[in-house]
Amino acid sequence: MAGRGVASIGECMLELSGRREDQWRMGFAGDTFNTLWALRALTPSDRPADYVTAFGDDPFSHDQMAFLKENGIGTAASPIIPGARPGLYAISLTGAERSFTYWRADSAARHLADHPSALAKSLENRSLIYFSGITLAILEKTSRQILIAAVAEARRAGALIAFDPNYRSRLWPNAGTAREAITEAFAVTDIALPTFPDEQALFGDATREATADRLRQSGVKEIVVKNGEEPALVVAGALTETVPAMRVMAIDTTGAGDSFNGGYLAGRLAGREPAEAARCGHAVAAAVVQVPGALAPFEVLQEAFEL
Repeated sequence: MAGRGVASIGECMLELSGRREDQWRMGFAGDTFNTLWALRALTPSDRPADYVTAFGDDPFSHDQMAFLKENGIGTAASPIIPGARPGLYAISLTGAERSFTYWRADSAARHLADHPSALAKSLENRSLIYFSGITLAILEKTSRQILIAAVAEARRAGALIAFDPNYRSRLWPNAGTAREAITEAFAVTDIALPTFPDEQALFGDATREATADRLRQSGVKEIVVKNGEEPALVVAGALTETVPAMRVMAIDTTGAGDSFNGGYLAGRLAGREPAEAARCGHAVAAAVVQVPGALAPFEVLQEAFEL
């Protein structure tokens, strides 16, 4: 591998959660950030972990950067965009199930690939690089191409590339554009972490096995098809195994799939076999859905990972 560092690429947003009457709790979250949060908690503290994005120059952006630093997460060569600010979303809960309202049109993260040399520098000397379909969706086409090229170059230098398609139709102009971009991302991916309902909606896959077969044919060597509370399908080399999820009393399912990804990737970095890493992913996800918001305290994640 190229180095020991871990990098996750995408958008960290302001999160409003836990509404009680007129009171909201503000935090920081976003799909690829949630995964990196789990990776930071579950990997040795001397392994560099960086969030690769773009920041604004407003007070909320400064708070974001301070929050990352306080929790041992760097920002590599991520640029600061004058006049930009973080995106914002609010979580509404019906029982444990959540819905989201977003304000992200002028998010600084949309400019994360505006400086190709800075992006390339951010991805140097990495053992693992992670990104998602949401990372792609917030970028214009030229910026997506710059990002894919930077990831491909880091892969040639020895980095392991993990990708979650995380298809969200409202972020894309149309399904065809999404399919094209996500297929290009799979071409530079070593570990794919799709969710079956997303793949079914975008690619028409009839089963989890059909999703895995399509990705194997595209050249992906290691595949974990998630399916909510149902077992995950793990396909790697000669291995094909279903790994059951953990049944717990969920209070907020925000970030469950992202946290599964973090637990899985941390397991693989620790040398665990794919099926065992999937069990780690389920355990971490189960811990996260028992706390409000997308991020669980590090000690909660660490306890779950060691079960």
